[in-house]
Amino acid sequence: MKIAHREIGPNHPPLVIAEIGINHGGDLSVAKEMVRLAAGAGCEMIKHQTHIIEDEMTEEAKSIFPPNADVSIWHVMERCALSLDEEAELKRYTESLGLIWISTPFSRAAADWLETQDVPAYKIGSGEADNLPLIRHIARKGKPVILSTGMQTIETIRASVEILDKAGVDYALLECTNLYPSPAEIVSLRGVTELRQAFPKAVVGFSDHSIGPEMALASVALGACILERHYTDSRYRKGPDIINSMDPAELRFLIDRSKEIWIAANNPKSRSAPEEDVYRFARGSVVADRDLAEGHVIAETDIWARRPGSGEIAAYDFDKVLGKRLTRAVTRNTQLKWADLG
Repeated sequence: MKIAHREIGPNHPPLVIAEIGINHGGDLSVAKEMVRLAAGAGCEMIKHQTHIIEDEMTEEAKSIFPPNADVSIWHVMERCALSLDEEAELKRYTESLGLIWISTPFSRAAADWLETQDVPAYKIGSGEADNLPLIRHIARKGKPVILSTGMQTIETIRASVEILDKAGVDYALLECTNLYPSPAEIVSLRGVTELRQAFPKAVVGFSDHSIGPEMALASVALGACILERHYTDSRYRKGPDIINSMDPAELRFLIDRSKEIWIAANNPKSRSAPEEDVYRFARGSVVADRDLAEGHVIAETDIWARRPGSGEIAAYDFDKVLGKRLTRAVTRNTQLKWADLG
C-alpha cells in the first residue's frame, strides 16, 4: 500500500498518523501550530476531519450528546470544524512542511470536496465503518482507503471490505476501540491478529484511544503497520479528544519506539555478530571435574562445564565427550581439547 510517497506494510516501519481531528477547536492558527510541532517531532502524516454539517447530520443530532462532551454532536462540530477555505490552507501548510495530509470525510459532500483538493487517500472513521453508501462513494474515487473498525466485528465489516475489494483500491483496516479514553479492559490487541487472519489482503493497523503509547506500541509486535492516535500541541487544551491525545514529545516517542519494535519483531532467532564476544565468556567449556589419569574412560561424573567459553569443547558438546579415553592426564578444571580424547 502506498499513500503519496510513503510505502506502508509489513516490510516498512510503522506509519504513525497524528490525528489533529478537531483538537484545534476551530482555530486555524492553532491547527497550524500543531502541524509545525508535529513536523519537528518527525511526523510523516497529519489527519484532519472534514465536516460539512448540513450534509453530515439531520436536526435530530442537536439532541444527541456524546459521552465525552457537554453539548450535542451537532454543536461540537459546528464549534470545532474549520471552514473549507481554512481546511484547504491547513492542507497547503502541512504539505509545505513535507508532511502528508489526509482527512476523514463524514459525509458525501465532504468526500467530494476532498477530491477537489487532490487528497492522496481517504480515512473512514469507525462511525462510518458500516455506512455502505458512503464507503461505496469514497471507494469509487479510486484512492487508497484507511478504514477504522471500532464498534464492529469481523463479520459486520465484511460487506465494507467487499466494497473496497470490488473497487480495486488499496486499503488498510485499523483495530479500534471507540471510548474516549479506552481502558485496557476493553481494548483488543487481539483484534489486530484477528483482522490480519480474516483479511489477508489488507494492511492492518491500530487506531488508539487509550491514554499513553503502550497499547499502540504493543500492537506493532502483533503486526500493526499503521498507528493512529489523536494529537495536540498541549494536553492543557480543552476538547472532547484531548484526554486521549499525545503531545509532540509523545509523538516523537511513539515514532522512535515503534520503529525499534518493528525492527526487533522482524529479526530472526539467531546469535548476532555483536553477541559473539559475549558468548565467548558467557558460555561454558567442558572441563575435568577432578584429576584424571591418562587412559581414563570419561564418565558423566568426571567432567563439568564452566565459564569462560574459551575452551575448545563447548558445553553443548558435553555428551560427545562421555565414553572417550583420555590421551593424557589432566587436573581438575583443565579445559579439555578434542586431541585429549581417544
